Amino acid sequence: MAETAAALRTVAHNVRAARTRAGLSLDELGRRAQVSKGALVALEKAQGNPNLATLVRLADTLGISVSALMQGPSDNRVRVVSADAVAPLWTSERGSEARLMLTTSGPAPVEVWRWRLEPGEEYPSHPHQAGVVETVSVVHGRMTLVVDGTEHPVEAGQTATFDGDTPHTYRGAGDETCHLIMTVHLPPGPATTA
Repeated sequence: MAETAAALRTVAHNVRAARTRAGLSLDELGRRAQVSKGALVALEKAQGNPNLATLVRLADTLGISVSALMQGPSDNRVRVVSADAVAPLWTSERGSEARLMLTTSGPAPVEVWRWRLEPGEEYPSHPHQAGVVETVSVVHGRMTLVVDGTEHPVEAGQTATFDGDTPHTYRGAGDETCHLIMTVHLPPGPATTA
């Protein structure tokens, strides 16, 4: 419970700081991200429980990665992250899940995700900001990648890439659990001054 409260305080601080840097009011951020002002006020006070879709919309609107909202500053040049140390950002009733493992730093960050999709379960994603490119590499099992209404089967050992600014869905296929690694390549953000 203490870890959850600490994580929520980090998200609250990072959302408020990114909103301030962007020069956005709570009303304007809420309008652009399609998140209620009340939810934003609660989030910036480290209250509530934002879901993955809300965090993605806020990150896209603020022009930063989801993990930039969730992680504190790193003092190390090398980060090693264990899947067990990262809480899932999305889970389903049958056991599917998505874990944001880390985000690289730099002008064009890359998010690294680990997904588990049970057969027939799916996660529909709203379109991201222009310039986002996603890559999915299936390690075990099969999935169906749906991009702008077209289905693309992806099997173990295969990798697919697509522009993330269109509607897309990840769906488990076959009769066994699908394990995949997803990367989200974010467009370069505005230069920040320290």
